[in-house]
Amino acid sequence: MAIPWQDLIHEDDIPAKEASLAARATIVGRVGIILLSCGTGAWRVRDAMDTVARVLGLTCSADIGLISIEYTCFSPHHHYSQVLSLPTSGVNTDKLNRMERFVHQFEGKYAHLTMRELHLTLDHIQHRSGNYSVVVGGLAAALACSAFVFLLGGGLIEMLCAFIGAGVGNLIRGWMIKKHITTLACIGVGVAAACLSYAAVFQSLVALFNVAAGHEAGYIGAMLFVIPGFPFITSMLDMSKLDMRSGIERLVYATMITTVAALVGWLFALMVNSRPGNFMPLGLNPFVLAACRVLASFCGVYGFSIMFNSPQKMAITAGLVGAVTNTLRLELVDLTIIPAAAAAFIGALTAGLLASLINRYQGFPRISLTVPSIVIMVPGLYIYRAMYNIGSNSLSVGAMWLTRAVLIIMFLPMGLFAARLILDEKWRQSD
Repeated sequence: MAIPWQDLIHEDDIPAKEASLAARATIVGRVGIILLSCGTGAWRVRDAMDTVARVLGLTCSADIGLISIEYTCFSPHHHYSQVLSLPTSGVNTDKLNRMERFVHQFEGKYAHLTMRELHLTLDHIQHRSGNYSVVVGGLAAALACSAFVFLLGGGLIEMLCAFIGAGVGNLIRGWMIKKHITTLACIGVGVAAACLSYAAVFQSLVALFNVAAGHEAGYIGAMLFVIPGFPFITSMLDMSKLDMRSGIERLVYATMITTVAALVGWLFALMVNSRPGNFMPLGLNPFVLAACRVLASFCGVYGFSIMFNSPQKMAITAGLVGAVTNTLRLELVDLTIIPAAAAAFIGALTAGLLASLINRYQGFPRISLTVPSIVIMVPGLYIYRAMYNIGSNSLSVGAMWLTRAVLIIMFLPMGLFAARLILDEKWRQSD
């Protein structure tokens, strides 16, 4: 149930620092639950709650999950506990950026306000509408997935079909989310719509222009807009900081979404008798291919950032980070003997270092830059091929693809962890 925060205020004109324990603890909890709704990890939520609690003269202890917070605030003579919960998990990098600025400026700019003024400020952040419409979200998914298909090895035909398929799929999913339809239904219907749209466009091209059947493999890229990048990455980062409850819940949530998407894609492949084969060769020389990868990586990361509700400046910055790091990863795989998993670690490490440097000068949350850059490195093609082969009883082939995918997925957050370890002093401390 939605909490009527304004109705809980009984000390309208009292400065926050002088309010009762319950009133001050409510501010701490509300800051935490808004941050949790943005998709950030438990360590960042707890750090923000601790920062606000210290300014308000409290000590806070919190247990944080995927969609809930249980916390207690202590004063010298009393303590106060609350349990807060969200209806679902989501991502909103614009709101995350505003909340991080609020927490960073809390002592100097907000702590002297009254309780009502503080809640009105938080109301403004919490109820801020998205920066983009559902249609723009569909176009962002179309751009991201068409770029994703090229980076996987597809050509113009696959990119065109994936553009339309992903656009339709995410448009339908976005509409269902606005209607508060349950998560798994949104994922399943969105993926099915993307695959069917891809097939319809592809069959039209075959009928009109006699396009080769080998281009059908791109349907995998049309459904990659559902990759749960934020919960995947934050789950590993949370577990690295021993936030096991949050980490395991996020990992299970991300695995559930990925499994549902892969199963729907597999059922689609059975319906149309399609196989996730290799893409047809593009025939580009290495220099042209590298330049195209830079452009495609930028477009892919920019598209994912728009899907995460990033403002334009933040989305462009994330796109530039992704253009450098993902191209580096792909070129390392092509031009050296470095395995794909090790190249993913190097790419993620570079993304984390660049995001930390940008954070110092621009103030953008690191996670709003790193996750879109990392999402495009998640081996969605490998995961789907693993599920397809396992479903077709080719267990050894499926296990091979699954092992490759797991190795890459594990090394991506390790790269970000190493970057934070190098440049973030607070992250290095266990206290």
